[in-house]
Amino acid sequence: MSETTLLRQVSPSAKVPRDPGNLTVDKAALRAIAQAAVEVELFTIPLYLTTLYSIQGMHQLTSQGNDFYKGRLWPGAATTARPRNANEKAFNVIFSVLIQEMLHLQLASNMATAIGVTPCFTSSALQSRTHGWTCYGPDITVIPHIIDLRDTNTYDGVRVNLGPVSREQMQLFLAIEQPEADARRDIKKEKLADYFPKAPFEHWKIGDPLPRFGTIGWLYQCYLDYLHLEYTNGTRLWDEVYNANGQQNDLFNNFDGPGHPMREFMGFETTIALTYKDIAFQQMADAMDAITDQGEGSTLKERVRAFALNLQAVEERYRSSLPALRSDYPNFTDTGDLTASADATARFSNDGRDHFDRFSEVLGSIDSIVTWEAWLKQHGPWTAADLVTVDYVPDTASRIPAPAEIAGALNALAGPISEDPDYYTLLSQATIGAIAGVTTVLDHYWSASEQGSSPVSFPFPSMAGAGDRTAICWAVLGRAPDLAIGLAPSVPGTLYHSCQAIDYAAPENERGTNRCAPVQVFHSCRGSNGCSAQGGCGFVQPIVGGGSCSSSLVADTAIGMRTFGGGCNPFAGQHYSAPGDNKCGGFGGCAVPISASQLYPKDGVMDLYRFERDGSGWKPVPTGEVLLFKCGDNVHDVAWAAYKKVMGLQDTRPVPAPTPLRLAFAPST
Repeated sequence: MSETTLLRQVSPSAKVPRDPGNLTVDKAALRAIAQAAVEVELFTIPLYLTTLYSIQGMHQLTSQGNDFYKGRLWPGAATTARPRNANEKAFNVIFSVLIQEMLHLQLASNMATAIGVTPCFTSSALQSRTHGWTCYGPDITVIPHIIDLRDTNTYDGVRVNLGPVSREQMQLFLAIEQPEADARRDIKKEKLADYFPKAPFEHWKIGDPLPRFGTIGWLYQCYLDYLHLEYTNGTRLWDEVYNANGQQNDLFNNFDGPGHPMREFMGFETTIALTYKDIAFQQMADAMDAITDQGEGSTLKERVRAFALNLQAVEERYRSSLPALRSDYPNFTDTGDLTASADATARFSNDGRDHFDRFSEVLGSIDSIVTWEAWLKQHGPWTAADLVTVDYVPDTASRIPAPAEIAGALNALAGPISEDPDYYTLLSQATIGAIAGVTTVLDHYWSASEQGSSPVSFPFPSMAGAGDRTAICWAVLGRAPDLAIGLAPSVPGTLYHSCQAIDYAAPENERGTNRCAPVQVFHSCRGSNGCSAQGGCGFVQPIVGGGSCSSSLVADTAIGMRTFGGGCNPFAGQHYSAPGDNKCGGFGGCAVPISASQLYPKDGVMDLYRFERDGSGWKPVPTGEVLLFKCGDNVHDVAWAAYKKVMGLQDTRPVPAPTPLRLAFAPST
C-alpha cells in the first residue's frame, strides 16, 4: 500500500529496513501495542460514564406504542433532542464522546484480531481478578500506557479518579485527549525523553513493559509504524502477522436487522475486511486515523498545520450520519408516539469536533452545571413530586409502585453508611457487576474460537444497566460508585437465586423468605448470566436457543435508549422461561434484582422447571406445568407465582413487599 494514501504519515525510523533477526521481537511489540490500544480505549469508558451520570437530571421510560410509565420520571439524566440548559448540553457532549469511545474500543479490538491478537477486556492492567477497577483512585496519576500526570506542568495536580463533572475532572479528560503538539510542550523538559518512543523500540525485549507513549495519538503512530516495518530480505511484518480468520464484530455499521437499519458512519469501515491483505492494511490505517481524528483532531490538523495552526476539527468522513442515527435510535413519548431522536442530536451535533474540543466546552460552562451532589445538598430528601411530570395523573390501577413509595426507597438508600445493608457498597457492586457483564462477555465476543463453538452477542442491556446503576448511586448518595472494591466470586455448584424471596435451593422451612439476590450474581443481561435460576426482569427468553440477546434485535436496549421492550422480547407464539426459573445459563432474563416497576409488554406462556442436583451440578427438570402472563403484569409478581408453583407452596402468602433496592432500580436495567 502506498503511504501517500495515509493521513497520518509513517515515521522515518520505521522506513529503515530491519535485520530479519528482529522479526520475532517486532511481532511481539506490535501485538503488545494492539492490546495496549484495547486497554486505553476501555479505560476511558467507566471513567467517562461515571462522570456523565454525575450530572443531575431525570429521564422517562418510553417505547413505541407503550404508555405504561406515562407521567413518571426516574433518576438519571439522558440525552436531549433540544438541550435548553447547561446540564442538558453537557450531558449531550459527554455522551457523544462516550459513544465514540465505544466505537474506538470496537476498532481497536477488530484491529487486534487482524494481527493475531485475541483482545482481553479483563486484563490486570486495569482490573483485579474480582473485577475491581484498579486504574482509578484518589492517589493514581498514571493514564495507562500514556503518561504519568506528575511529569506534566498543566496536569501535575490532577488525579486519575472517578468523580463528578468538575474543573479537575475536565482537566483529567483534557489530559487523556491531549493533542501531541500540546503534550510535547507541556511535559517537563527533564521527563520528555521518557515519552514519544521511536518505532521500532530500541532495546525492547519480549516480556518488557511498553514505553509510555505521551498521547493516545502517539500510541497509534507507533502502531502504524510497526505495521510498515520491512526487512532486508524483502519480507514485511504485516505479511507475518496478518490473520485472515480474526474475529470481526460490528455494532455501528451493522444493518442486518430492523433494530439498526442504517450504517452510522458512511465514510469509513468499522471492521477490517480480511479477504485481501492490501485492503485490510488500508483499513487498519484508516481505523487509526478515525480514532485519533475524533479524539484529538490530529489528522486534519497535521495536514493544515501550516495554514491554520491549532485548528481542531474532525474530517467529514469520520463523522456520524444524521439520517442513520435518527433511524437507528428513534425516541418515543411516554404515550408511545414517535418523537425527535435525542441520541441523534447529541451525537451528530458534536461529532464535528474532536474530544479535546468538546471537553474544553464543558470546562468552559462548569460553573453552570449542577451535579447530583450539589442538588441533594440544596434539595434535601426525595419527594413524590420529583418523580412525576407536570401533567402526571395518578393511576390507582397501576401495577407499579406509587411515586411516594419510590421516593421513600431513594431516601432509605441514602441512610448512614454504617447501616446494614451498606447501600453504598451494594450500589457500587451493582455497578461493578453491570460493567463486568460487559467485559467478561467481550472476552468471549472477540474470541474466534469461542464464537465458533458457542456464539454470544454484545450485552447491550449490561451497558445500559451500568449507566442506570451509576446514576442511582449518584442520585441517592451524591457520590461516584467505588469501582475498585470488586465482587466476591460465585461459589461453584451453588444455585443462586435471582431476586427477592425466590430461592429455589432454600430448605423447606426457609422457602419464600424475604432474602434478596446475592450481589455477586447481580447482572443486567443474560449474556453475563452464568447459572440457571438467575433470570431477572421481563425480558424473558425462549426455552430453546441460548446465548445472549440477538444483536439484530436490540433497538430498544442500546446504550442511551431509555426504553421498555426490544430485542430480548421476541414474543411470537413460542414458550418462555419464567424469570428466576430459567432452564439453564444463557436462557435467563435481564436485570437481577428485578425492578419493582418492571411490567410485561405483551402476553405469553412460560414453561416451569424444578432444579435437581447430581454429580455435575444443578439441572433443570420440566414440571410439565405452564404459567400464563399478560401484558402489564408485574414481573416479580409472575416470578413469585412461578416460584410458589414449582416449590409446591399452597399457602396464600402475599407477594413480598419490594426492597428499597428493587424500588429504586428503574425497569429495563
